[in-house]
Amino acid sequence: MSDLGDWFRSIPPITRYWFAGSIAVPLIGKLGLVSPVYLFLWPDAFINRFQIWRPITATFFFPVGPGTGFLYLVNLYFLYQYSSRLETGAFDGRPADYMFMLLFNWICIVITGLAMDMQLLMIPLIMSVLYVWAQLNRDMIVSFWFGTRFKACYLPWVILGFNYIIGGSVINELIGNLVGHLYFFLMFKYPMDLGGRNFLSTPQFLYRWLPNRRGGVSGFGVPPASMRRAAEDQQGGGRHNWGQGFRLGDQ
Repeated sequence: MSDLGDWFRSIPPITRYWFAGSIAVPLIGKLGLVSPVYLFLWPDAFINRFQIWRPITATFFFPVGPGTGFLYLVNLYFLYQYSSRLETGAFDGRPADYMFMLLFNWICIVITGLAMDMQLLMIPLIMSVLYVWAQLNRDMIVSFWFGTRFKACYLPWVILGFNYIIGGSVINELIGNLVGHLYFFLMFKYPMDLGGRNFLSTPQFLYRWLPNRRGGVSGFGVPPASMRRAAEDQQGGGRHNWGQGFRLGDQ
């Protein structure tokens, strides 16, 4: 038990709470402590009956049973692996920026869920985080089941197909990929590579709540690609690296 506790405490804090909630809420529903009907996202109950907790519980809840248990465990693994890697990689020392990414993706997924009558939001949010990680490590070669190897940028779509095989649907995965792409494009691709306006910025209240753990200004970013190329020419070249990559399954 001490080893399990040490492992749990070693998980980065934001991922740790997300991971714990994704275990606790399904367990509460499974044990019948709270009826699962109160945990789904139902637009009528949320809008007309003011059951405002539903977008939150629908993010953590998953109906675990004989036909869904494996899909739940696989996506719980993806949550742990790729949220941890983002929090300790590209967002290392910047918990406010990571929390903002999760909040932005979550709000987009909730709006989509209400519009499309999606009752569960766990998989879309996990897939949106996995998509961002894959884009920040897009050229890294990853290994999937049975030794299949490919670039990380294809990983979200491989997992989409994998979840379809074991779960029978791709809507949740597709929504997650699209939301992850929206965040990546607005936060990284458009302002940094295309020289466009920065539409997303972390609110200051998040920096007060989750201050940076190392020196420097709040937020992060690099000059647009045209400016980077000029600076690289003066410094002898080099290439921007979005972040360190990992192979699927590495701890």
